[in-house]
Amino acid sequence: MDSEKRPMLPLIGSEIVKSTLTALWFMFLTFPIMVIKISPLDKTIHWRWMNLVYVGAGAFFLSFLWRYFMERKVQGARADEDGGWQKRAGQRISTDRRIYLPGLIALGAFVAIFPFLFSSYQTSIMITALMYVMLGLGLNIVVGLAGLLNLGYVAFYAVGAYFFALMNHHFGLGFWFALPMAGAIAAIFGILLGFPVLRLRGDYLAIVTLGFGEIIRLILENWNDFSFGPSGIAGISRPGIMGASLTLHQHTIYLYYIMIVMVVFTMIVVGRLRNSRIGRAWIALREDEVACQAMGIDKAKTKLMAFALGATWAGFVGCIFAAKTTFINPSSFTFMESAIILSIVVLGGMGSIMGVVVGAFILILLPEYLRAFSEYRMLVFGASMVLIMVFRPQGIIGGIRQHYTFQRKPAADAGEGGDAACA
Repeated sequence: MDSEKRPMLPLIGSEIVKSTLTALWFMFLTFPIMVIKISPLDKTIHWRWMNLVYVGAGAFFLSFLWRYFMERKVQGARADEDGGWQKRAGQRISTDRRIYLPGLIALGAFVAIFPFLFSSYQTSIMITALMYVMLGLGLNIVVGLAGLLNLGYVAFYAVGAYFFALMNHHFGLGFWFALPMAGAIAAIFGILLGFPVLRLRGDYLAIVTLGFGEIIRLILENWNDFSFGPSGIAGISRPGIMGASLTLHQHTIYLYYIMIVMVVFTMIVVGRLRNSRIGRAWIALREDEVACQAMGIDKAKTKLMAFALGATWAGFVGCIFAAKTTFINPSSFTFMESAIILSIVVLGGMGSIMGVVVGAFILILLPEYLRAFSEYRMLVFGASMVLIMVFRPQGIIGGIRQHYTFQRKPAADAGEGGDAACA
């Protein structure tokens, strides 16, 4: 018994040392913000040393807790290698079947009654989060699956929004007619971007796509006769139900359900694309472009399809964004939007659908619900992001590498088939 405990003592000691160093590092980083408070009126400095103690204790506790769970995960992996996975596999499958369906039903019921449980403000925030889920899933096709770093993704978002706004302003085109057309127009712009960058990869591709996004924004900002310039376009129609007049609260609820349907539809389509032939071609392109081409995959066609399909979802969301806000201008489509969408994909896990969903909810909802921390909310948010990316560099839910196995026909069946054929 003593021999089993002794090896754990140095391990626990080393984890305590590492957690202490992590806590000291966070205390050093947050010292100017958490401790020093300058009063401009009194011209005095207040030293808030207890805040530093709270930061250190919290960082130490979270770091130690994280290391503990990681150690348990490693021990579980070692047990799997020893053959214990076969017994746990059946238990896990039966447990998942008992938990999965009731949990899914409960989640569906909560999603269905969410607008009636919370205020219009909370519903509007959730709509925004769902919009970023769609944007993240669209960019996940380009970045997560095909491995093409696109920093100008917001350009397709702007194309969809301005298409609906201009068509509605000049020709009175409704939301439901404009929605598929906005996706198609954005897909065309995705192909137009894809052609010049077929030979580029890595940093060069990122620079070109960044320039493309800025070109679109500058055109919208300076071409007053076409896009109304910085003044933007106001009075955009909201989606309606067979001509019925709805209040603002009813419009919010209606748009919420539209977004739920669109997100579910997007998840199904992206999931099917990932497991399809073109999806496997994207993954092969991401892993090794030279080997992908050597295996006979048309590299140009594969890249263009990634850009077009990724841009399609941005066009859909742009149309929905214009209908939600009823006003758009170029300041809504800056590089920061592209950075946020890319952060959602990287944070959630590139190539993972559920990871993108979780990443979008964290990045959009967490700053909003941390308003209770007042001036510290962005500090808490930033610290959370740093912790996640340090301890989970593959993302919150990393993409699962799929394995395809081919089973040969048993020899007995082959023999029977051969005898039958001879007979």
